[in-house]
Amino acid sequence: MPAGTAGRGPSHHVSRVVNTPAIVRDLGRQPYEPVWRAMQRFTDARDAGTPDEIWLVEHDPVFTLGQAGKPEHVLAPGDIPVLQVDRGGQVTYHGPGQLVAYPLLDIKRLKVGVREYVHRIEQAVIDSLAEWNIGAARRDGAPGVYVNDAKVAALGIRVRRGCTFHGLAFNVAMDLEPFHRINPCGFAGLRVTSLHDLGGPGGIDAVKPVLLEQLAGQFGLALQATDARPEALLAA
Repeated sequence: MPAGTAGRGPSHHVSRVVNTPAIVRDLGRQPYEPVWRAMQRFTDARDAGTPDEIWLVEHDPVFTLGQAGKPEHVLAPGDIPVLQVDRGGQVTYHGPGQLVAYPLLDIKRLKVGVREYVHRIEQAVIDSLAEWNIGAARRDGAPGVYVNDAKVAALGIRVRRGCTFHGLAFNVAMDLEPFHRINPCGFAGLRVTSLHDLGGPGGIDAVKPVLLEQLAGQFGLALQATDARPEALLAA
């Protein structure tokens, strides 16, 4: 499939037909830290019977540095804040026009190992891109999804007591300039691209249902939307 070809293609998601209930929360646009703290609280408080959740969010501009991240990979942040967080990986950028998905899954209950979890998240993005006839691939030793050697989605996760938090950042239609202020994911000169620049849609609302379908298929989830507003969830 040629990269950059517009138009919806056939669905390629893999249905694992387990249908484990999972709640979907669309948080809209939010600053990074309150969402991060809410993920921590959710993960710390959950037990063996807690339903899984997937949170979708669009963040205000921020650079996040993983727990073992090297500050020297932040070259010139300017007016964009830098936040050290507890996920794996190095530095990345979040901003408007990027769809961030946080799968809060009990992978011990789902019987999925950490490496397989990463593989399935990447595959969900690859299959989402295929919906618009964009060929993408993963890269050994550099988690994420790439089109013609340019990164279109970054992955940074944390697993605590068999439960995941943090997740993936999918560049949909955003200003990519801030990526020039860092070594993305710790790689100097790494090219970054977006779905829109590859011929896909120009807004994240068109991408949300596609990505959710692929994530559900990869993990055998029966997704249930909630009308609950995010304010209570994000309150400290």
